[in-house]
Amino acid sequence: MIVSRHRIALLAVVATLLAAGGAYSLLRSPGGPAQAQAVPAAAPVDVAPALGRTIVDWQRYSGRLEAIDRIDIRPLVSGTLTEVHFQDGSLVKKDDVLFTIDPRPYVAEVDRARAALAAARARVSYTAADLARGQRLLAENAIARRDFEEKQNAAREAAANLQGVQAALESAELNLGYTRIAAPVDGRVSRAEVTVGNVVAAGAASVPLTTLVSVARMYASFDVDEQTFLKYVNPARNGTVPVQLGLANEDGYSREGQVQSVDNRMDPTSGTIRVRAVFDNADGSLVPGLYARIRLGGGAPRDAVLVDERAIGTDQNKRFVLVLEEGNRTAYREVLLGANVGPLRVIENGLHEGERIVVNGLQRVRPGDVVAPSQVSMDTAPGAVKTAAAALR
Repeated sequence: MIVSRHRIALLAVVATLLAAGGAYSLLRSPGGPAQAQAVPAAAPVDVAPALGRTIVDWQRYSGRLEAIDRIDIRPLVSGTLTEVHFQDGSLVKKDDVLFTIDPRPYVAEVDRARAALAAARARVSYTAADLARGQRLLAENAIARRDFEEKQNAAREAAANLQGVQAALESAELNLGYTRIAAPVDGRVSRAEVTVGNVVAAGAASVPLTTLVSVARMYASFDVDEQTFLKYVNPARNGTVPVQLGLANEDGYSREGQVQSVDNRMDPTSGTIRVRAVFDNADGSLVPGLYARIRLGGGAPRDAVLVDERAIGTDQNKRFVLVLEEGNRTAYREVLLGANVGPLRVIENGLHEGERIVVNGLQRVRPGDVVAPSQVSMDTAPGAVKTAAAALR
């Protein structure tokens, strides 16, 4: 019985050792729990140091382009339209002839006025000679003073009549000149509203024959809020405030101009004041009525930290970046955003120049993760997408 008890105890020890060895072998075998709990590979990401640059703060507005000169072309004399000298929508120079009105009635008026002028001059010559003769006769007491005074009056009337006839001739010549309707400024014409053969009337109430707008320079009008006006515009009415313009089909601002005028009152309803800037239009691409994006420079240049927009994450109502710390471990950093500067964004608070942040692959990592960083430049971060993408393949 004693031997049996010892044998049973020995068998129990052996069974325990075998069970422990089997468990150890299981843990060490491929695909076992130890293998499943191995640390995952670090995610490949692009990182770049935050940039430090000197920037100017810009205030952004919307506006409309306006022509500096907009002219309704109306006839100054009545008559039949005989010629249209331009193509619809074409560019014209100052003094280019746009329309011709039948000049024949006005040529006849000029001829009539010239004939009247010749007669008036002959009358002046005759009365002047008659007055001189009357003076000699009066000196010899060979003529009554009444007769002499009549000769004086006749000479005066002839001189006055001559002036009237000269004025009539000038008026007739002006009307003849008005039959050729010319462009008052350089610019672009609209379409001809009246065609050849129609009779046109003179005056401000008449139908415009066409419209003409200047194109060498263009106005852009926009409304500025009270704070911007007091801080930037009012102290610098002399045109020193930088203004830039961009069109609807442009990403940036392609033209620089200057403030040309500021209205004389603030609109109490909207709390804004109308500002007008002027821009060169040498290429003629600016057209009156186009929508324009305006940005107005404000304040002195200042130092700022900038990062690529793609490096900024959203956490409910917060904005954050992932900063790379020691051991290539990411850390959550809440930031305060400023204005856009091209493809970059100003960070007003929460980040310093030179700190490395994740700029590509943000969606694949979380705060506290260890990553495999690939260094890129913040200026080229948008083009560095291939770096991390290639590492995933």
